[in-house]
Amino acid sequence: MKRVLISGLIAGFVLFAVSYGGLYLSIKFFPELFIEYHNPLFKSDGSRDLLFYSHAFVFSFALSWFWERFKGLFKGPLILRGIEFGAVYSVVALLPIMWLTFSSLDITFLMVLSWFIYGMGQAIIAGIIFATSNP
Repeated sequence: MKRVLISGLIAGFVLFAVSYGGLYLSIKFFPELFIEYHNPLFKSDGSRDLLFYSHAFVFSFALSWFWERFKGLFKGPLILRGIEFGAVYSVVALLPIMWLTFSSLDITFLMVLSWFIYGMGQAIIAGIIFATSNP
């Protein structure tokens, strides 16, 4: 259990940094995508901002548990294990929720696709960290 918590914490800090660095770069290079966020659907009163900023840690601890449970199924070099882990998570969990999100909210396919790619990237990075810190 200690390895799950430690690797989850490490991945949380890395994903936090990568997420906010990636957000900055995305806004700089794809500003047209972020214009879509000027939608009443995304307006917040600020009362739940902490939940948003802590998402990298919640996500990392959940994936760390998933890794601990199924790491024996991922074979090969470290990078390949991380990619496979991210792909499995994306197909099993992320694709269905993105499908549901796109079908129920008034958002564009490009926005949902960017969320899918973002989530898959996070899962791959977490998988590489878990393969390194908790083989």
